[in-house]
Amino acid sequence: MRLPLHVPSYGADEVNEAIDSLLSTRVTMGDKVRRFEQLWAEYLGVAEAVMVNSGSSANLVAVSALVNPAFPRPLAPGDEVIVPAVAWSTTYFPLVNAGLVPVLVDVDLDTFTMDPDAAARAIGPRTRAMLPVHLLGNACDMRALGALADRHGLVVIEDSCEAHGARFEGKPVGTFGAMGTFSFYFSHHISTIEGGMLVTDDPVLADLARTLRAHGWIRDVKRRPIITDAPIDERFLFVNIGYNLRPTELQGAFGIHQMPKLEPYIKIRRDNVEHWNAALRRHARWLRECPGRDTAGSRSVWFGYPISVRPQAPFSRDELVDFLEKRGIATRPIMAGNFREQPAIRLFPHRIAGTLERAELVMRQSFFIGNHHAISERDRAYVVTTIDEFMTKWA
Repeated sequence: MRLPLHVPSYGADEVNEAIDSLLSTRVTMGDKVRRFEQLWAEYLGVAEAVMVNSGSSANLVAVSALVNPAFPRPLAPGDEVIVPAVAWSTTYFPLVNAGLVPVLVDVDLDTFTMDPDAAARAIGPRTRAMLPVHLLGNACDMRALGALADRHGLVVIEDSCEAHGARFEGKPVGTFGAMGTFSFYFSHHISTIEGGMLVTDDPVLADLARTLRAHGWIRDVKRRPIITDAPIDERFLFVNIGYNLRPTELQGAFGIHQMPKLEPYIKIRRDNVEHWNAALRRHARWLRECPGRDTAGSRSVWFGYPISVRPQAPFSRDELVDFLEKRGIATRPIMAGNFREQPAIRLFPHRIAGTLERAELVMRQSFFIGNHHAISERDRAYVVTTIDEFMTKWA
Protein backbone atom coordinates (compact mmCIF):
# COMPACT_ATOMS: atom_id res chain seq x y z
CA MET A 1 0.00 0.00 0.00
CA ARG A 2 1.25 3.46 -0.87
CA LEU A 3 -0.73 4.86 2.07
CA PRO A 4 -1.15 2.14 4.74
CA LEU A 5 -3.48 2.43 7.71
CA HIS A 6 -0.54 2.67 10.09
CA VAL A 7 3.24 2.46 10.29
CA PRO A 8 5.55 1.79 13.25
CA SER A 9 5.88 4.70 15.65
CA TYR A 10 9.04 3.45 17.34
CA GLY A 11 12.72 3.71 16.53
CA ALA A 12 16.16 2.96 17.90
CA ASP A 13 15.55 4.46 21.34
CA GLU A 14 12.68 2.09 22.07
CA VAL A 15 14.51 -0.93 20.64
CA ASN A 16 17.70 -0.18 22.61
CA GLU A 17 15.72 0.26 25.83
CA ALA A 18 14.01 -3.08 25.24
CA ILE A 19 17.35 -4.75 24.53
CA ASP A 20 18.66 -3.31 27.79
CA SER A 21 15.79 -5.05 29.57
CA LEU A 22 16.51 -8.32 27.79
CA LEU A 23 20.20 -8.19 28.62
CA SER A 24 19.47 -7.36 32.25
CA THR A 25 17.04 -10.33 32.38
CA ARG A 26 14.54 -8.05 34.14
CA VAL A 27 11.81 -8.61 31.60
CA THR A 28 8.59 -8.95 33.59
CA MET A 29 6.65 -5.99 34.97
CA GLY A 30 9.04 -3.76 36.92
CA ASP A 31 10.63 -0.32 37.12
CA LYS A 32 10.17 0.62 33.46
CA VAL A 33 6.49 -0.17 33.57
CA ARG A 34 6.19 1.95 36.72
CA ARG A 35 8.05 4.83 35.03
CA PHE A 36 5.67 4.70 32.08
CA GLU A 37 2.67 4.59 34.42
CA GLN A 38 3.96 7.71 36.17
CA LEU A 39 4.57 9.54 32.88
CA TRP A 40 1.08 8.70 31.63
CA ALA A 41 -0.55 9.83 34.88
CA GLU A 42 1.36 13.11 34.74
CA TYR A 43 0.40 13.66 31.08
CA LEU A 44 -3.30 13.28 31.89
CA GLY A 45 -3.14 14.99 35.27
CA VAL A 46 -4.57 12.00 37.14
CA ALA A 47 -3.50 10.46 40.42
CA GLU A 48 -3.10 6.85 39.31
CA ALA A 49 -2.25 4.86 36.19
CA VAL A 50 -2.17 1.06 36.03
CA MET A 51 -0.60 -0.57 32.99
CA VAL A 52 -1.86 -3.88 31.60
CA ASN A 53 -0.98 -6.01 28.59
CA SER A 54 -3.55 -4.48 26.19
CA GLY A 55 -6.31 -1.91 25.87
CA SER A 56 -8.79 -4.78 25.79
CA SER A 57 -7.44 -5.91 29.15
CA ALA A 58 -7.77 -2.36 30.49
CA ASN A 59 -11.48 -2.51 29.65
CA LEU A 60 -11.71 -5.96 31.22
CA VAL A 61 -10.09 -4.81 34.46
CA ALA A 62 -12.24 -1.66 34.63
CA VAL A 63 -15.48 -3.59 34.11
CA SER A 64 -14.37 -6.37 36.47
CA ALA A 65 -13.83 -3.72 39.13
CA LEU A 66 -17.45 -2.59 38.74
CA VAL A 67 -18.81 -6.00 39.76
CA ASN A 68 -16.18 -6.82 42.37
CA PRO A 69 -17.28 -6.96 46.03
CA ALA A 70 -14.53 -4.44 46.83
CA PHE A 71 -16.20 -1.82 44.59
CA PRO A 72 -18.53 0.61 46.41
CA ARG A 73 -22.08 -0.50 45.52
CA PRO A 74 -20.94 -3.15 43.04
CA LEU A 75 -23.04 -3.88 39.99
CA ALA A 76 -24.89 -7.19 39.91
CA PRO A 77 -25.40 -9.71 37.10
CA GLY A 78 -28.16 -8.46 34.82
CA ASP A 79 -27.49 -4.79 35.48
CA GLU A 80 -27.39 -2.68 32.32
CA VAL A 81 -24.59 -0.53 30.91
CA ILE A 82 -25.26 2.02 28.17
CA VAL A 83 -22.81 1.77 25.25
CA PRO A 84 -22.65 3.30 21.77
CA ALA A 85 -23.77 1.05 18.93
CA VAL A 86 -20.58 1.87 16.99
CA ALA A 87 -17.41 0.69 18.73
CA TRP A 88 -14.88 -2.15 18.78
CA SER A 89 -15.79 -5.58 20.15
CA THR A 90 -13.78 -5.17 23.34
CA THR A 91 -16.08 -2.38 24.48
CA TYR A 92 -18.91 -4.90 24.72
CA PHE A 93 -17.32 -8.24 25.57
CA PRO A 94 -15.93 -7.33 29.03
CA LEU A 95 -19.47 -6.36 30.04
CA VAL A 96 -20.71 -9.75 28.93
CA ASN A 97 -17.83 -11.49 30.73
CA ALA A 98 -18.91 -9.71 33.92
CA GLY A 99 -22.56 -10.73 33.56
CA LEU A 100 -23.71 -7.22 32.64
CA VAL A 101 -26.11 -6.31 29.83
CA PRO A 102 -24.95 -3.89 27.10
CA VAL A 103 -27.62 -1.40 26.00
CA LEU A 104 -26.80 -0.15 22.50
CA VAL A 105 -27.67 3.47 21.72
CA ASP A 106 -27.27 5.61 18.64
CA VAL A 107 -24.34 7.87 17.80
CA ASP A 108 -23.75 11.42 16.64
CA LEU A 109 -22.71 11.69 12.99
CA ASP A 110 -20.32 14.61 13.56
CA THR A 111 -18.11 12.61 15.93
CA PHE A 112 -19.33 8.97 15.72
CA THR A 113 -19.63 9.08 19.52
CA MET A 114 -22.52 8.31 21.87
CA ASP A 115 -25.54 10.58 21.41
CA PRO A 116 -26.48 11.93 24.88
CA ASP A 117 -30.17 12.21 23.97
CA ALA A 118 -30.24 8.59 22.80
CA ALA A 119 -28.49 7.58 26.03
CA ALA A 120 -31.08 9.47 28.10
CA ARG A 121 -33.96 7.71 26.34
CA ALA A 122 -32.30 4.31 26.95
CA ILE A 123 -32.17 4.48 30.74
CA GLY A 124 -34.28 1.81 32.40
CA PRO A 125 -34.85 0.46 35.90
CA ARG A 126 -31.69 -1.71 35.79
CA THR A 127 -29.35 0.85 34.19
CA ARG A 128 -26.37 1.28 36.49
CA ALA A 129 -23.46 2.47 34.34
CA MET A 130 -22.41 4.09 31.11
CA LEU A 131 -19.40 3.32 28.91
CA PRO A 132 -18.88 6.14 26.37
CA VAL A 133 -16.26 5.57 23.67
CA HIS A 134 -14.15 8.44 22.32
CA LEU A 135 -14.22 6.92 18.85
CA LEU A 136 -11.55 7.77 16.24
CA GLY A 137 -9.99 10.23 18.68
CA ASN A 138 -13.13 12.37 19.00
CA ALA A 139 -14.26 13.34 22.49
CA CYS A 140 -17.77 12.44 23.58
CA ASP A 141 -19.98 15.21 24.95
CA MET A 142 -18.88 14.58 28.52
CA ARG A 143 -20.79 17.58 29.86
CA ALA A 144 -24.14 16.15 28.74
CA LEU A 145 -23.19 12.55 29.57
CA GLY A 146 -21.80 13.55 32.95
CA ALA A 147 -24.99 15.42 33.83
CA LEU A 148 -27.03 12.41 32.76
CA ALA A 149 -24.91 10.11 34.91
CA ASP A 150 -25.27 12.43 37.91
CA ARG A 151 -29.07 12.59 37.57
CA HIS A 152 -29.41 8.81 37.52
CA GLY A 153 -26.50 7.78 39.74
CA LEU A 154 -24.64 5.99 36.94
CA VAL A 155 -21.00 4.93 37.12
CA VAL A 156 -19.00 6.14 34.10
CA ILE A 157 -16.06 4.32 32.53
CA GLU A 158 -14.50 6.04 29.51
CA ASP A 159 -13.11 3.93 26.68
CA SER A 160 -10.38 6.26 25.43
CA CYS A 161 -8.40 3.56 23.65
CA GLU A 162 -8.29 5.53 20.36
CA ALA A 163 -8.09 8.99 21.88
CA HIS A 164 -4.65 9.64 23.36
CA GLY A 165 -4.49 13.36 24.11
CA ALA A 166 -8.05 14.20 23.04
CA ARG A 167 -9.78 16.80 25.17
CA PHE A 168 -13.30 17.83 25.98
CA GLU A 169 -13.57 21.51 26.94
CA GLY A 170 -9.91 21.56 27.94
CA LYS A 171 -9.89 18.39 30.02
CA PRO A 172 -8.27 15.16 28.78
CA VAL A 173 -10.62 12.34 27.92
CA GLY A 174 -10.35 9.39 30.25
CA THR A 175 -10.39 11.67 33.29
CA PHE A 176 -14.12 12.39 33.61
CA GLY A 177 -15.44 9.08 34.91
CA ALA A 178 -14.55 6.72 37.71
CA MET A 179 -12.01 5.11 35.38
CA GLY A 180 -10.63 5.65 31.89
CA THR A 181 -8.88 3.18 29.60
CA PHE A 182 -6.27 3.53 26.85
CA SER A 183 -4.64 1.22 24.32
CA PHE A 184 -1.05 1.27 23.10
CA TYR A 185 -1.57 -1.23 20.31
CA PHE A 186 0.73 -1.10 17.28
CA SER A 187 -1.57 1.18 15.25
CA HIS A 188 -2.40 3.74 17.92
CA HIS A 189 -1.07 7.25 18.48
CA ILE A 190 1.84 5.90 20.47
CA SER A 191 2.58 2.24 20.90
CA THR A 192 4.10 -0.37 23.17
CA ILE A 193 3.24 -2.92 20.41
CA GLU A 194 0.62 -4.39 22.75
CA GLY A 195 -0.31 -2.62 25.96
CA GLY A 196 -2.99 -0.69 27.78
CA MET A 197 -3.58 1.60 30.73
CA LEU A 198 -6.33 2.18 33.27
CA VAL A 199 -6.41 5.62 34.93
CA THR A 200 -8.31 6.94 37.92
CA ASP A 201 -8.14 9.55 40.67
CA ASP A 202 -9.40 7.03 43.22
CA PRO A 203 -6.52 5.28 45.04
CA VAL A 204 -8.80 2.48 46.21
CA LEU A 205 -9.91 1.75 42.64
CA ALA A 206 -6.31 1.87 41.46
CA ASP A 207 -5.26 -0.74 43.99
CA LEU A 208 -8.26 -2.87 43.10
CA ALA A 209 -7.13 -2.69 39.46
CA ARG A 210 -3.59 -3.69 40.45
CA THR A 211 -4.99 -6.66 42.35
CA LEU A 212 -7.21 -7.73 39.46
CA ARG A 213 -4.30 -7.28 37.03
CA ALA A 214 -2.10 -9.82 38.83
CA HIS A 215 -3.65 -12.90 40.38
CA GLY A 216 -5.56 -11.11 43.14
CA TRP A 217 -2.44 -10.71 45.26
CA ILE A 218 -1.13 -7.62 47.03
CA ARG A 219 2.41 -7.54 45.64
CA ASP A 220 1.92 -4.37 43.58
CA VAL A 221 -0.66 -2.46 45.63
CA LYS A 222 0.33 0.87 47.13
CA ARG A 223 -1.88 0.66 50.21
CA ARG A 224 -1.40 -2.61 52.04
CA PRO A 225 -4.51 -4.29 53.44
CA ILE A 226 -4.61 -5.67 56.95
CA ILE A 227 -2.72 -8.94 57.06
CA THR A 228 -4.48 -11.91 58.63
CA ASP A 229 -3.00 -13.84 61.53
CA ALA A 230 -2.51 -16.86 59.29
CA PRO A 231 1.14 -17.73 58.53
CA ILE A 232 0.99 -16.43 54.95
CA ASP A 233 4.06 -15.02 53.23
CA GLU A 234 3.06 -11.43 52.43
CA ARG A 235 4.53 -11.77 48.94
CA PHE A 236 1.92 -14.42 48.21
CA LEU A 237 -1.10 -13.02 49.98
CA PHE A 238 -4.26 -13.24 47.86
CA VAL A 239 -6.96 -10.76 48.85
CA ASN A 240 -9.23 -10.89 45.80
CA ILE A 241 -9.85 -12.68 42.53
CA GLY A 242 -7.65 -11.73 39.59
CA TYR A 243 -6.23 -12.39 36.16
CA ASN A 244 -2.72 -12.38 34.76
CA LEU A 245 -2.82 -9.26 32.60
CA ARG A 246 0.56 -7.83 33.49
CA PRO A 247 2.64 -5.99 30.90
CA THR A 248 6.31 -6.72 30.34
CA GLU A 249 9.30 -4.48 30.91
CA LEU A 250 9.77 -4.41 27.13
CA GLN A 251 6.40 -2.70 26.84
CA GLY A 252 7.35 -0.26 29.58
CA ALA A 253 10.65 0.37 27.79
CA PHE A 254 8.79 1.35 24.63
CA GLY A 255 6.34 3.51 26.53
CA ILE A 256 8.84 5.76 28.26
CA HIS A 257 10.41 6.67 24.90
CA GLN A 258 7.09 7.04 23.09
CA MET A 259 5.79 9.69 25.49
CA PRO A 260 7.80 12.64 24.10
CA LYS A 261 6.57 11.78 20.61
CA LEU A 262 2.85 11.93 21.38
CA GLU A 263 2.18 15.67 21.02
CA PRO A 264 4.23 16.00 17.78
CA TYR A 265 2.39 12.98 16.37
CA ILE A 266 -0.97 14.50 17.33
CA LYS A 267 -0.06 17.73 15.53
CA ILE A 268 0.70 15.84 12.32
CA ARG A 269 -2.62 13.96 12.52
CA ARG A 270 -4.53 17.18 13.10
CA ASP A 271 -2.71 18.93 10.26
CA ASN A 272 -3.54 16.04 7.93
CA VAL A 273 -7.23 16.25 8.75
CA GLU A 274 -7.32 20.02 8.41
CA HIS A 275 -5.76 19.70 4.94
CA TRP A 276 -8.10 16.93 3.78
CA ASN A 277 -11.23 18.60 5.15
CA ALA A 278 -10.42 21.85 3.35
CA ALA A 279 -9.56 20.13 0.06
CA LEU A 280 -12.49 17.73 -0.01
CA ARG A 281 -15.23 20.21 0.85
CA ARG A 282 -15.64 20.76 -2.88
CA HIS A 283 -17.19 17.29 -2.94
CA ALA A 284 -19.65 18.06 -0.14
CA ARG A 285 -22.55 17.25 -2.47
CA TRP A 286 -21.67 13.56 -2.25
CA LEU A 287 -19.30 13.28 0.72
CA ARG A 288 -20.30 14.19 4.27
CA GLU A 289 -17.61 15.76 6.44
CA CYS A 290 -17.10 14.52 10.00
CA PRO A 291 -15.84 17.69 11.69
CA GLY A 292 -15.04 16.06 15.01
CA ARG A 293 -15.15 18.02 18.24
CA ASP A 294 -12.76 20.93 18.03
CA THR A 295 -14.47 23.90 19.65
CA ALA A 296 -14.75 25.35 23.18
CA GLY A 297 -11.40 23.91 24.24
CA SER A 298 -12.09 20.44 22.87
CA ARG A 299 -9.52 18.70 20.69
CA SER A 300 -9.83 15.77 18.30
CA VAL A 301 -6.72 13.67 17.80
CA TRP A 302 -7.96 11.67 14.79
CA PHE A 303 -7.14 7.97 15.01
CA GLY A 304 -8.03 7.79 11.30
CA TYR A 305 -9.57 10.04 8.65
CA PRO A 306 -13.26 9.21 8.20
CA ILE A 307 -15.10 9.60 4.89
CA SER A 308 -18.87 9.24 4.62
CA VAL A 309 -20.71 8.83 1.32
CA ARG A 310 -24.13 10.48 1.31
CA PRO A 311 -26.97 8.01 0.71
CA GLN A 312 -28.18 10.02 -2.31
CA ALA A 313 -24.77 9.85 -4.02
CA PRO A 314 -24.72 8.22 -7.50
CA PHE A 315 -22.01 5.82 -6.32
CA SER A 316 -21.73 3.50 -3.33
CA ARG A 317 -19.32 3.54 -0.44
CA ASP A 318 -17.89 0.25 -1.70
CA GLU A 319 -17.19 1.69 -5.14
CA LEU A 320 -15.14 4.52 -3.61
CA VAL A 321 -13.38 2.10 -1.25
CA ASP A 322 -12.49 -0.21 -4.16
CA PHE A 323 -11.13 2.74 -6.16
CA LEU A 324 -8.91 3.89 -3.29
CA GLU A 325 -7.65 0.39 -2.50
CA LYS A 326 -6.65 -0.21 -6.13
CA ARG A 327 -4.59 2.97 -5.99
CA GLY A 328 -2.75 1.97 -2.84
CA ILE A 329 -4.80 3.82 -0.22
CA ALA A 330 -5.77 1.38 2.51
CA THR A 331 -9.26 1.66 3.97
CA ARG A 332 -11.15 0.24 6.95
CA PRO A 333 -14.74 0.24 8.21
CA ILE A 334 -15.59 2.45 11.17
CA MET A 335 -14.58 -0.07 13.84
CA ALA A 336 -17.11 -2.92 14.03
CA GLY A 337 -19.87 -0.83 12.46
CA ASN A 338 -23.31 -1.05 14.02
CA PHE A 339 -22.66 -3.85 16.48
CA ARG A 340 -26.31 -4.86 16.36
CA GLU A 341 -25.49 -6.38 12.96
CA GLN A 342 -22.56 -8.49 14.19
CA PRO A 343 -23.41 -12.22 14.56
CA ALA A 344 -21.76 -12.39 17.99
CA ILE A 345 -24.47 -10.26 19.55
CA ARG A 346 -26.92 -13.17 19.29
CA LEU A 347 -24.83 -15.07 21.83
CA PHE A 348 -25.36 -12.83 24.86
CA PRO A 349 -28.10 -10.79 26.57
CA HIS A 350 -28.33 -7.20 25.34
CA ARG A 351 -30.87 -4.47 24.69
CA ILE A 352 -31.30 -2.26 21.64
CA ALA A 353 -32.51 1.25 22.45
CA GLY A 354 -34.12 3.03 19.51
CA THR A 355 -33.72 2.49 15.79
CA LEU A 356 -29.93 3.04 15.66
CA GLU A 357 -30.46 4.65 12.27
CA ARG A 358 -27.32 6.77 12.45
CA ALA A 359 -25.22 3.80 13.53
CA GLU A 360 -26.66 1.95 10.55
CA LEU A 361 -25.73 4.87 8.31
CA VAL A 362 -22.15 4.78 9.63
CA MET A 363 -21.95 1.05 8.92
CA ARG A 364 -23.34 1.34 5.36
CA GLN A 365 -21.87 4.65 4.23
CA SER A 366 -18.66 5.39 6.14
CA PHE A 367 -15.05 4.21 6.27
CA PHE A 368 -11.68 5.65 7.16
CA ILE A 369 -8.20 5.90 5.69
CA GLY A 370 -4.89 5.96 7.49
CA ASN A 371 -3.90 9.09 9.37
CA HIS A 372 -0.54 8.85 11.12
CA HIS A 373 2.75 10.59 11.80
CA ALA A 374 4.48 9.29 8.65
CA ILE A 375 2.09 10.92 6.17
CA SER A 376 3.90 13.53 4.11
CA GLU A 377 2.61 16.54 2.18
CA ARG A 378 2.97 14.42 -0.94
CA ASP A 379 0.82 11.70 0.65
CA ARG A 380 -1.81 14.26 1.59
CA ALA A 381 -1.90 15.54 -1.97
CA TYR A 382 -2.11 12.00 -3.37
CA VAL A 383 -5.25 11.29 -1.33
CA VAL A 384 -6.90 14.45 -2.65
CA THR A 385 -5.97 13.89 -6.29
CA THR A 386 -7.13 10.27 -6.10
CA ILE A 387 -10.54 11.24 -4.72
CA ASP A 388 -10.74 14.08 -7.26
CA GLU A 389 -10.07 11.54 -10.00
CA PHE A 390 -12.87 9.31 -8.75
CA MET A 391 -15.25 12.27 -8.54
CA THR A 392 -14.69 13.43 -12.12
CA LYS A 393 -17.06 10.68 -13.26
CA TRP A 394 -19.80 12.18 -11.12
CA ALA A 395 -19.20 15.88 -11.70
